[in-house]
Amino acid sequence: MLISIAGPIGFVGLIVPHIVRTLYRRDNTALILPTFAVGGLFLAACDTLSRLPATQGEVPIGVVTALIGGPFFVYLIFQRNRGA
Repeated sequence: MLISIAGPIGFVGLIVPHIVRTLYRRDNTALILPTFAVGGLFLAACDTLSRLPATQGEVPIGVVTALIGGPFFVYLIFQRNRGA
């Protein structure tokens, strides 16, 4: 439901906290600032990737975030099922 309200960029708010928690493995309250930083870097990287193709226009940034976030969520689902 978040994506339908906030748009495809809101998808970043679902991806980045899981990535940061996987990398740092600390308490959730200690991950707030690293999540902000990694989220900004992630969106900047996705924006750069969306502007790279030398065509007449740009690829929408939502497509780039979906191409990265979709497989990551599938990975999370498989990890959760394997651990249960």
